[in-house]
Amino acid sequence: MKAEMFLPDDYRPAEDEPFMNERQLEYFRRKLLVWKQELLDQSAETLDNLTESARNVPDLADRASEETDRALELRTRDRQRKLISKIDAALRRIDNGEYGYCEMTGEPISLKRLDARPIATMTLEAQEKHERREKVHRDD
Repeated sequence: MKAEMFLPDDYRPAEDEPFMNERQLEYFRRKLLVWKQELLDQSAETLDNLTESARNVPDLADRASEETDRALELRTRDRQRKLISKIDAALRRIDNGEYGYCEMTGEPISLKRLDARPIATMTLEAQEKHERREKVHRDD
């Protein structure tokens, strides 16, 4: 395991420094780890809420409302689970030295895009092209 790198609290990756240098990688690693921990905390909260709300409600309208709320919680939880796997994949790309580069073109993904969506695997242009292609095939 690598020694922890010092990173100032106000550090933000800049275009004028070498792309995906150690500081940038550490910045994104920490950002991903914090995001993952927030999702795990929310998941634990969801499980607690579901356990608490597992009571027998005699009124049909109240029961239906509670079931709708539970279904929404479970759908949200499923989306979070998928997001956590994408965060884990991004962390693996950091460890493998592949983070920050488009999986389709091999070009660097902009720092602004990575800061907004640290799990991004494609440049904005490649993502748009991919989505257009996906839409065309979906319409067939």
